[in-house]
Amino acid sequence: MELRHLRCFVVLAEELHFTRAAERLHIEQPPLSRTIKELEDELNVVLFDRDRRGTRLTSAGAAFLQDARRLFTILDQARENAKAVASGLRGSLRIAISDGAIDLRLSEFLARCRAEEPDVEIRLCEVPLSEQLRGLRSGDFAIGFAHTAEVGDGIVAEPIWRDPLMVAVPARHELLIYKKIPFQEIGNHPVVLCDPLVCEGYWRELARLLRQLECELDIVEHVSSLDMLLTLVGAGYGIGFTTVARVAVCQRPDVVIRPLATDSAVITTYLLRSNNSEQAVSLERFIDRLRDQVDY
Repeated sequence: MELRHLRCFVVLAEELHFTRAAERLHIEQPPLSRTIKELEDELNVVLFDRDRRGTRLTSAGAAFLQDARRLFTILDQARENAKAVASGLRGSLRIAISDGAIDLRLSEFLARCRAEEPDVEIRLCEVPLSEQLRGLRSGDFAIGFAHTAEVGDGIVAEPIWRDPLMVAVPARHELLIYKKIPFQEIGNHPVVLCDPLVCEGYWRELARLLRQLECELDIVEHVSSLDMLLTLVGAGYGIGFTTVARVAVCQRPDVVIRPLATDSAVITTYLLRSNNSEQAVSLERFIDRLRDQVDY
């Protein structure tokens, strides 16, 4: 098996069309077909179903696609590390960010790391939570940041930062009679919430908190960004939620940010890492620095 077999397989799996895949690979269709046949013969499995309706991955092909992509990710990491070392660095750390788990503290922390260890390259990747967890288990990412500790086997979730939950309210709204909004009052108003697929971890934490209301929320819209949430809140569609760490970017004349009258409604940022005991020295130092900044 050669890398060209895997490259052809991945492109065909993405296109599910031999002509388009061949065009992407800059080869003719017959050589592509031969390459896929060689790969299937070597693996002794059928990777694609082909009929008049088109080309589809088999279950074996779908499983093989995940592993093939992981292999190319490892090759990319090896290339990045080699380039980093060749340019005078001691390597690189790949960090995954999910759920919008980015705030001023992370920026300050990364600036400190770059100043104290300039010979270690830090690369950030913003990915969905499911992709982060897969990457942590496979070694694609060294560590990650997310807003949930529900991460399954093989991953350690360590709380790093805590932020009180805040309420975004339209500039003219009856809830503004409160300087601190009673938690149970939330259930009496339409709400705009984050998209549970785009912000999976944040959604889990928020849903856990809102279950305490003991009533079914009137959810008028799910959004994938803070900007869209504030736009809908400002237009009066409903109230929304943010955190203390994000208040600075919520300054709009049509939206007022108010705290809740409870200390229990907090959103936690977690450091996620594989429970594999073997860690690079540079990663251990990175984690030690981070623990110096924890809120607990």
